[in-house]
Amino acid sequence: MRASLLYLSRADVEAVSPSTREVVEVVEALFREKGEGLVEMPPKPGVHPRPDAFLHAMPAYLRRSDAVGLKWVSGFPANPGRGLATIHGLLLLNDPDTGAPVAVMDATWITAARTAGATAVAARRLARGASRSLGILGCGVQGRAHLETVPLVLPSIMDAYFWDPDPAALGRFEEEMTRRHCLRLHRCEGPRQVVQASDVLVTAGPILRHPRPPIEATWLAPGVFVCTLDFDSYLAPGAFAAADRLYTDDLPQLDHYRREGFFAGLPQGVEDLGALVACGSPGRRHDGERLVAVNLGLAAEDVALGTVVLGRARERGLGTVLPL
Repeated sequence: MRASLLYLSRADVEAVSPSTREVVEVVEALFREKGEGLVEMPPKPGVHPRPDAFLHAMPAYLRRSDAVGLKWVSGFPANPGRGLATIHGLLLLNDPDTGAPVAVMDATWITAARTAGATAVAARRLARGASRSLGILGCGVQGRAHLETVPLVLPSIMDAYFWDPDPAALGRFEEEMTRRHCLRLHRCEGPRQVVQASDVLVTAGPILRHPRPPIEATWLAPGVFVCTLDFDSYLAPGAFAAADRLYTDDLPQLDHYRREGFFAGLPQGVEDLGALVACGSPGRRHDGERLVAVNLGLAAEDVALGTVVLGRARERGLGTVLPL
């Protein structure tokens, strides 16, 4: 028999994409699996052909799900000035019995959805249940995905505050989100206004080798939950130090990036989000705690969500069979 694989375009992936609520549950199950020690996932190696740009190889094996694959993803912060997306990626899934590739798919939707899903999993445990305001710093794809996802797990959120250093991106975000959401939207003049207005804060800027983070400890009110998607590009060392507790989606990966020179001001004693999910603890101990999650992005999330997409695409007969 001639070997082949199924190619799923971005349109194919989006045609069978799970709902936002389903994404959160898939990612939550993945964190539980990981917290139970059932995920093999080395820190992602990368190459950096341009300043602050990266290409990462992200493999993972999920033992309980018996799913294995690799995402090849790039992040080039200068791309929006060229009319291109910052993030590009492909997800390859393999047969766990033979190692043969079975599918390759565009990872644009998967990357955005699983990242916001991971923030929602963290927010369920680390944000105050009565949180009423969400702050977004960085109004790109992740800003949009988080505005859609986080209020699902924190239904008391009524207001969203947002800012981006690019006025054009800020305007597009405001126009699109006003059409799509019933939250009260507040366009801000700078990061400080967003931070001080927010019960839950998501920083979604570019990852920078030499950042000049604006957020100081004094900006963080008691009870705030912060999720950083951009390493330490927005939070100054003092802001990390002001947190009552710090969490991350993957401790080995965080240690890897420390050795690479990132997170110079991040304190030791960071706790693992997967372990928190697996043990069933609520995470937050009282309403006054300042809690921070450093979410680095997990290959296991991509494989978990990609496996769901592949199953649905096969059911509907979508995709293009390519010979090997």
